[in-house]
Amino acid sequence: MRNLFFFLILLAIVPAFSQSKPRESLDPTVSEIWDLKPVKVTPGKNPGEAPSDAIIIFDGKDLSNFSALDGSAAKWDVKDGALTVTKGLGDIKTKKQFGDIQLHIEWRAPDVIVGEGQGRGNSGIFLQERYELQVLDSYESVTYSNGQAGSIYKQSIPLVNATRKPGEWQVYDVVYNAPVFSENGRVSAPAKITVLHNGVLIQNGTAIFGPTEYKGLPVYQSHGKASLKLQDHGNPVSFRNIWIREL
Repeated sequence: MRNLFFFLILLAIVPAFSQSKPRESLDPTVSEIWDLKPVKVTPGKNPGEAPSDAIIIFDGKDLSNFSALDGSAAKWDVKDGALTVTKGLGDIKTKKQFGDIQLHIEWRAPDVIVGEGQGRGNSGIFLQERYELQVLDSYESVTYSNGQAGSIYKQSIPLVNATRKPGEWQVYDVVYNAPVFSENGRVSAPAKITVLHNGVLIQNGTAIFGPTEYKGLPVYQSHGKASLKLQDHGNPVSFRNIWIREL
């Protein structure tokens, strides 16, 4: 907002100078901003490593930052630096709640796949517990396009299929803007999401039409900050290196 404020001032000032003087004679310092400096953030040393201002959600050791949906302890399996869906134990969610975020998360479908379509390494990443970014083995499997890996489930098809083979680690880098609601609960701005899958852009500022629904059309309901949720869809999908930057 501060950058926008100063940009609007510049839009007002520069034309006034341009009308009275040739551009070559203008003072270049008029359009320079010095007193607003970005906060210093130290990036990770290697690709995928968390920057200095990130919140580490899962560091490969334990589920202390997660709970079950009822608030009890999360009980998925943790082994070899990864957490793995344990069938029947239900979804898990972060204890901390979020609005706008940058998310880094790595996932892996099992190397031995049982089933086809939506039965192949299925899980989901739910932004604010409502809006699902699909996790699925879509390397060679056939399913509905708005249900494959990288889709906003049952809503938006990914631009391309960047899925690696089963058993190989996949990476989602996500920029998510939460929906904005007016005082009367109506949507004044829908949620939007940008996703890179293994470094490839697959969702580009995509509008989300409402909470994920398996049946029927999505309908927004006003809400505030909420957790990041990982889905137990019955398949042993693994996750690792999960971190979030609040925007």
